[in-house]
Amino acid sequence: REAWGRGYAAEGAAAAMDFAFDALGWAEVIHTIAPANQASQAVARKLGSSLRGPGRLPEPFQDHAVDIWGQSREQWLAARRR
Repeated sequence: REAWGRGYAAEGAAAAMDFAFDALGWAEVIHTIAPANQASQAVARKLGSSLRGPGRLPEPFQDHAVDIWGQSREQWLAARRR
């Protein structure tokens, strides 16, 4: 808890997204976030992702509610150029 609010989640997620787009060549990245997790939703927004709607996790977690947030490689690169 002492690390909450210091930007570590956004920094780590941005590094992972850079790797996914640059090294792995992915066309898009998604985040699966529990609908009640406001802090993770704020991180997704800070990264430039938008809510795409409800989703489902694979077994054995298929009964856990999640929202899908995401963005394309082009959206990520455009936001990074600003």
